[in-house]
Amino acid sequence: MSLVIAQDLSLAYGKKVLFDSDSFTLGPRDRVGLVGANGTGKSTLMKILAGVTQPDSGTLTYRRRARWGYLPQEIAGLPEGTVVEAVMSTVPGRDALETRLQETEAALAAAEDEEDQLELAQSLADLHTELDDFENRFGRHHAERILKGLGFKDTDLAKPTSALSGGWRMRAALAGLLLQDPDLLLLDEPTNHLDVPTLAWFDGFLKRSNKAMVLISHDRDFLNRQINRVVSLELEGVREYAGNYDDYKRLRAEEKVLLQARAEKVEARRAELQSFIDRFGAKATKARQAQSRAKMIEKLEKVVVLEERATMKFRFPEVDRSGRDVVTLEGITKRYGAQTVYDGLTGRVERGQRIAVVGANGAGKTTLLRMVAGELTPDSGTVTLGHNVVVGYYAQHHADKLDRRNTIIEEVKPLAADKPESYVRAVLGAFLFSGDDVEKPIGVLSGGERARVALAKLLLVPSNFLLMDEPTNHLDLDSSEMLIEALKLYGGTLLFVSHNRSFINNLSTHVWEVADGKLTPHPGNLDDYLYHQEQQRLEAEAAAGGAGQGRGGADKAAAGPVSEKERKRLEAEARQRRSAVEGPIKKEIAKIEEQIAKLEAEQKEREAQLADPVLYNDFARAKPLMDAHREGKETLEDLYARWESAQEKLAEATASLS
Repeated sequence: MSLVIAQDLSLAYGKKVLFDSDSFTLGPRDRVGLVGANGTGKSTLMKILAGVTQPDSGTLTYRRRARWGYLPQEIAGLPEGTVVEAVMSTVPGRDALETRLQETEAALAAAEDEEDQLELAQSLADLHTELDDFENRFGRHHAERILKGLGFKDTDLAKPTSALSGGWRMRAALAGLLLQDPDLLLLDEPTNHLDVPTLAWFDGFLKRSNKAMVLISHDRDFLNRQINRVVSLELEGVREYAGNYDDYKRLRAEEKVLLQARAEKVEARRAELQSFIDRFGAKATKARQAQSRAKMIEKLEKVVVLEERATMKFRFPEVDRSGRDVVTLEGITKRYGAQTVYDGLTGRVERGQRIAVVGANGAGKTTLLRMVAGELTPDSGTVTLGHNVVVGYYAQHHADKLDRRNTIIEEVKPLAADKPESYVRAVLGAFLFSGDDVEKPIGVLSGGERARVALAKLLLVPSNFLLMDEPTNHLDLDSSEMLIEALKLYGGTLLFVSHNRSFINNLSTHVWEVADGKLTPHPGNLDDYLYHQEQQRLEAEAAAGGAGQGRGGADKAAAGPVSEKERKRLEAEARQRRSAVEGPIKKEIAKIEEQIAKLEAEQKEREAQLADPVLYNDFARAKPLMDAHREGKETLEDLYARWESAQEKLAEATASLS
C-alpha cells in the first residue's frame, strides 16, 4: 500500500511552470533522492509534500494516520524552554495525554458511585499504559541521545533555545524531527549545518531507520548511501528511477542513448518514405503507393529525445608557479572574548597540496581561513605567505556581500578591466549567465545564483592559492560535481572547509583536524582520516583491555609468512583481544537481560491482577498496584535503552575486530 499518492500536480509562478500534471507515489519503505537543477522546484515539491505549499491543481493523498516530518533549509523558530524540553515538545500528543490523565485522576477522586469508580480506574490504568508507551518511544532518554549524536554536550541540553546560533537551532530542529520518528522524513539539505563528526553519526542514524524518506542533498556520497529511488525534475517533467544517484545517472544516460538511436532510426525511415513520395508522388501510376507511404509517415512513432539542462562548464585558468612553502603559520593565538579558538597553532601548506580543514562546529575552521586570507588578524603569531603566492578566497559570506544594486556584469567587470567585455561575458556564460541574464540585478538572484557569481569572480582574478569555505552550499548537485571536476584540474594549491563528504574525498590530499586550539595534520582524504580515527579509538580500547602485546604480534605477523605455531599463537591473541573488548560488554548485556526478564515477569503478574475488574472495587488496594506497574514500566524503559546502547556498542566492537 502506498504511503503517499501524488496525482496530476500542477504549479506555476507566472510564466514559470514547475509542475504540469505530474504524478508519483511513495511507498512505506522508499528512500527517495529528490534531484534536479536549482530553480526546478525541489524545495517547492518538498513543501507540497509537507502541506506548507498548495499546488494549483492535483491531489496529494497520505495513507490514513500516516505521520510526516519536514526539515526545511531554514527554520522559522523553535519552541521556548531548554533545548531538551523544546525537542521533546515537538512530539505531538504528550500534553493532551497528561491533561487527560489529570482530568481522569480528578474525576476518580470525586466519584462516589462504585460503577463510575470502576470505569474511571480502568480508564486511568489505560492512560498510564498509554503514557508509559509514549515515554518509552519519545522520552527524555531518546531526546538526549539524539541531541548528543548531533553534537550537543551535556551542558548544552539545559540551555534555552533562544541562546542557540542559527546552525545549532537547525540541529535542534533536526533532533526534534528524528525524535518524532515519523512515517515519512522530508529532509531539505539536512547536512548543511553539520560538521564531519556529526555527519558521520547522522549518516549512521538514517541508515538504521526503516522509515520512508525524501532527501535533497548536494553530497553525492551521502545520497548514494541513503537512497534506493530517485525522483528527478527533468525538462520533460517528474521522472522516477530505481537505485541510488549513480544508478540514476547511468540509467538516464542509457535512456538518452536508446532514445537517440530510436529517433535516428525513425527519422531515417521518415526520410526514406518522404523520398519516395517526392520522387513518385506526381506520377499517376505511383500515386496510390505515394499516398500509402504518406499514411505510413503519419503513423510513425514520435520519439521525444531527452533534453539536458545546461550545467556549469568551466576550468580554472593556468596559474604561475609559487614557491614550495605557500603559507606558514607560527605560534598563532586567537581569542573571541573569553573563548580561546587557537593557542600556539603551527602549520605549513606546501605547493600542490589540497588540504581539507575538518573539526566540530566552533572549532575555528572559518577563522583559520580568514586569518590565512588576511581578513582576520591573529592576536599573536605570524601568517607568512610564500614566494609568488597569489591568494583567491571564496566564502559564503562573500556571496552574501555582493552589491545588490549592481547587475551581474557590473559586479564582475571591474575585476577584468583589462579584458574585453566579450571575455567577461564568456566567463559568466560558463556559470549559466548568458545573453540578457548578465543584466539581472544581484538583488533578485537566488542563493545558488549568487554563489555562481562569486565563483565567476574567482576565475576572473587567477590565483595559485585557493581558499574555499563551504563552496558547495547553495549549489545543486550537478554544479557541485562540476566544481569538483574543475578543481581536480586546478594547477595551484587548495585549502578548504567543507561538510560535503564527496567533495572532500575527491579533492583532498591531506586533512587538517582542528580541535582544542591545535592543528593535527593527516595524509589522505576524508575516508583515510576517518579510518585513522577509528583505528585510534580501537587501539585505545584494546590498550585499556590489556591487549597491547597482541598488537605487537599482529604487526610482526604482517611482516611476512608465519609458521603454523605462530599462526595459532596469533589466533589465540586475537581471541584474547576479542574477549577483552567484547567480554565486559557481553557481561553487561547478560546482566541487563536478567534484570529485564525478572521485571517483565513481575509486570506480567501485576497486569494479570490489574485485568481483574473486582480489583477496582477497592481503589485503596488498586492504586499501589497501579503505581508499582507504572514504576515498573519506567524501569523497563531505562533497561531497554541500556540494552539497546550496549548492543550497539557490541556491534561496533565486533565490526572493528572482524
